[in-house]
Amino acid sequence: SNALTAEDYKKLIEELIRCTQVLSQSRIGALIVIEKETGIQEFVETGVKIDGVVSSEFLVNIFIPKSPLHDGAVIIRENRVAAAGCFLPLAQDTELQKDLGTRHRAALGISEVSDALVIIVSEETGVISTAKNGKLTRYLDEKSLRDLLKNELLVEKASVYNPFRR
Repeated sequence: SNALTAEDYKKLIEELIRCTQVLSQSRIGALIVIEKETGIQEFVETGVKIDGVVSSEFLVNIFIPKSPLHDGAVIIRENRVAAAGCFLPLAQDTELQKDLGTRHRAALGISEVSDALVIIVSEETGVISTAKNGKLTRYLDEKSLRDLLKNELLVEKASVYNPFRR
């Protein structure tokens, strides 16, 4: 199971925030999948395996246009980049807003088949969104993204109340 501490998660969250702010301001499209309980190894297999520590600089470099991996998804497992350039299943929902491109449909697709949390940066608008359980949350600023990530990644790690611990 997961050996990451709350501190590890806080650092991960800050790196993700820094990276998405840079990408958003530069209008660089990105798709970042944070694996949770559901294993998504089959999608890791579609990309290039990396196993590198998450840093905002590393992530920004992956998504720079014309970089060989920029078009696919990055999958983060614990606090490492497991793979980049991954292909995700596209949501088939015909009701999706017509202004949503492949990236958003892929984010929704993986969020429908797993409990992963997905961060999307639109290259057209720089708008930051997240996908979870087949639902899209759009127009996230730095604070709302941080709150959402803390909720998703830190709350369930909160220690169980132990009456015997001093």
